[in-house]
Amino acid sequence: MELTDTDVWLDAFARMTDRIGKHLGRSELRKNTAAYLRGLIASVERKNSWQLAEALGYLTPHAIQRLLSRASWLADAVRDELRGYVLERIGDEDGILIVDETGFLKKGDKSAGVARQYSGTAGRVENCQIAVFLAYRSDRGTALIDRRLYLPESWADDPKRRKDAGIPEEVAFATKPELARDMVRDAIDARVPCRWVVMDEVYGGDSKFREFLESQEIGYVAAVPSNRKFMLGGRFVTVRDHAAGMEEADWSRLSCGKGSKGERLYDWAFVPFRADKKAKFSRGLLVRRSIADPADQAFYLCHFRPGTPLDELVRVAGSRWSIETAFEQAKQGVGLADYEVRSWTGWHRHVTLSMLAYAFVETVRAMETKPASPQTKPETAERIHRNTAESPKKRSDRNRRSNPGRSSI
Repeated sequence: MELTDTDVWLDAFARMTDRIGKHLGRSELRKNTAAYLRGLIASVERKNSWQLAEALGYLTPHAIQRLLSRASWLADAVRDELRGYVLERIGDEDGILIVDETGFLKKGDKSAGVARQYSGTAGRVENCQIAVFLAYRSDRGTALIDRRLYLPESWADDPKRRKDAGIPEEVAFATKPELARDMVRDAIDARVPCRWVVMDEVYGGDSKFREFLESQEIGYVAAVPSNRKFMLGGRFVTVRDHAAGMEEADWSRLSCGKGSKGERLYDWAFVPFRADKKAKFSRGLLVRRSIADPADQAFYLCHFRPGTPLDELVRVAGSRWSIETAFEQAKQGVGLADYEVRSWTGWHRHVTLSMLAYAFVETVRAMETKPASPQTKPETAERIHRNTAESPKKRSDRNRRSNPGRSSI
């Protein structure tokens, strides 16, 4: 029997769910987890427990709610399987780790870590949860591989709120750069293949984070605030002042990657730090200038192996946008932000499964970029969801109807 594309995707989904099954124990829990993943992939308007239950054919949302709350399984164990799943498909020695945060708008004050705080997602101070994520990128795709829910000091120092939200005793207050450093350290310990770490100003401006990466001999392209001062060319002034002193001949027009409207072109300039010829790594300041508005600039502190070309640093700097794309697609497509859980455990379970669903969908998309035969209709995530619920007999009957001249075994 010749396999259809649907069979291939169904097999891929089954292998993904089998992979995490060893961390789920009972068959009922494995079944409900697979159903939850199908629901996250499906075109459900809002992926909360009631709408997912309805889409999955459950009479009540109790099974889903139990999966995210009282059922016995460890989100971090599934997270580790997710990381391995991603690396098997897009891992590369030149891989890039990307650090960033995103906000989840919430009402009330019961959800773990919720507070009035700045959300880059909303662009203002809102009542929300903030989480720091780690993405992995290579030429074959991007996926989210780790997460840390930020716990404000007001939560960390309040025993009652901690108990009500089920926050483990060992979880203490940590800054966002500290959370990011922990995730990168875990990735290094897990032997994640990578050559670079990329981050925005919140993380790039943290000297301890940069020093950690330097101690691990990993390259980085770290955005820094315009008022940050460094000694360059005999002058200890802000990075914006260094950029203002550059000649027009110092700038090169380069693309930092493709966007929705084509190549993202900017003018770029680079100033090296004083180098130790015996050192394995060099450091320097990379400046990005808008073509339309030269006053619109961004600044990156770079740590790299000698001989790294400018266009490579530019490419790595531009890769940070891929995590923003991942946030947008995961929230819109696999329900990353569509949760009603309040507890620490519930948040980590839902987010981890959403990350796994997103990784699977990205794998499907990568497979769909391959040329299809004239008789083959490319699969979509919605069709995958619909067909994962089919019984083997029903699927066999469907294939036989669509391919009457083919025999099955």
